[in-house]
Amino acid sequence: MSKPFSLQPLLEIMQNRTDEATRRLGQLIAAEQNARSRLEMLEQYRQEYADRLRENIAQGITRQALANYQDFLARIEEAIAQQSRAVSQSEANTVAGQQHWREQHTKMKAIDTLSIRHQNRERKLEDKQEQKLLDEYSTRKFGMPQDNE
Repeated sequence: MSKPFSLQPLLEIMQNRTDEATRRLGQLIAAEQNARSRLEMLEQYRQEYADRLRENIAQGITRQALANYQDFLARIEEAIAQQSRAVSQSEANTVAGQQHWREQHTKMKAIDTLSIRHQNRERKLEDKQEQKLLDEYSTRKFGMPQDNE
């Protein structure tokens, strides 16, 4: 009968941590993509609004209307700057999440390697014991002399 892997509880903990790091990384990547989408939407909106301003200037607009356009464009620029900072922070979070996942995965693989080695050792021991029993059985049944190792 083989001995259980003594680090099995630790292996299960590391598998759970790796799974959690994987889920968290997925969330971080989704958040980064969402932040990038918002930034692109704001930039596209700024472009459309600036195009409208140029068209209205070409047709002639009042000072008040021009001031309103410029004020609104300034607010859009501020929103873009703020969203750019959010994208940068999200990118940093994703990089940190990737690093955390790599660390967890490396630890889990190290313990998993030990588990595989343990299983291989136990299998070899079982095979040796089985072969020894077969040899003893053959010796008894057929009366063959046993080789001393």
